[in-house]
Amino acid sequence: MAISINGGSSGRRNRGRASLSEINVTPFVDVVLVLLIIFMLTAHVMDFGIEVNVPQTTTVQDTSKELPVVIIQKDGTTYLNDKPCNIHDLASEVRRKFGKTAEVYVRSDKEAIFDVFAQVADQLQTDGLKINVVTQPIDSSRKGRR
Repeated sequence: MAISINGGSSGRRNRGRASLSEINVTPFVDVVLVLLIIFMLTAHVMDFGIEVNVPQTTTVQDTSKELPVVIIQKDGTTYLNDKPCNIHDLASEVRRKFGKTAEVYVRSDKEAIFDVFAQVADQLQTDGLKINVVTQPIDSSRKGRR
């Protein structure tokens, strides 16, 4: 049994063998796949922030400017554009943040207590603001299945 001290080359130089000069991409691919999985799992959370299940209708209107949106959750909690707000302070907060706007969009959960929606609508109308109710369009593929 022979033991080699020179790494198996038995005194000769590595003639004819090229040195390994390639980049190992396996750790890079692993990191990219982990980041992709994390993004896929968290992408649905970045939709709007507050989960509200709005009723569905057939007509929809799109807009791209920042608008005052009053959100009413299922438990009756009210928000003004993702920030909690008291029902009685809604009109003053809308005017403070959005200037002389004359309309407010109300996005209410379809399972919310109607009394809270009625109080919000009454308070906003009393303060001279026009109310637009936010709904979700009905999926056209499910229309005939009802």
